[in-house]
Formats: sequence, C-alpha cells, structure tokens
Amino acid sequence: MYLHLGQNVVVPEATIIGIFDLDNTTGSHITRKYLSNAEKAGRIVSVSDELPKSFVVCVNRGDEERDFETIIYLSQLSSQTLLKRSETLRFE
Repeated sequence: MYLHLGQNVVVPEATIIGIFDLDNTTGSHITRKYLSNAEKAGRIVSVSDELPKSFVVCVNRGDEERDFETIIYLSQLSSQTLLKRSETLRFE
C-alpha cells in the first residue's frame, strides 16, 4: 500500500519509519540537529510550498542488507491526518 503525503507525493507504506508532528518534536535540540544534518546531506524532500506541519521518515533499502538511504518528507498535512490515512489503508 501507499500513503499520500500531499500534492503528488506517495510513498510505500512499508518504507515508513515514523510520522512526526513538527510543532511537538522540534522543541528538542536532538530533533532539530537530526533535521539539520539531513538537510545538509540532501535527504529532505519538501512536499509542498506551504508551511510544513509534519515530517515522515522513510528508508529505502538497497541491494545489500546494510545498504539503505533515509529520506525525510516535509508535509503540509498534520501528523494526525497522515496517521488516519495510513490506518484507512489497513482496513480497505
């Protein structure tokens, strides 16, 4: 199944590590540092030009067991909306 993150961006649900609310999580210096490092590494994808409300951490696995890439999507949708969408996928 796929989760629609907004605009024309969908990700396979199996690649999702977590869905996080930006307002609640960016109060932590650890989260801010994680997002800053990801941005410097070019691993952040902004789904929309609107102010982001959540971020989704995904992992794309490569050919080798230890070969993977983490991608962070910034979404204008709230984490609650994304969570409801993912729950809807499980029951269809």
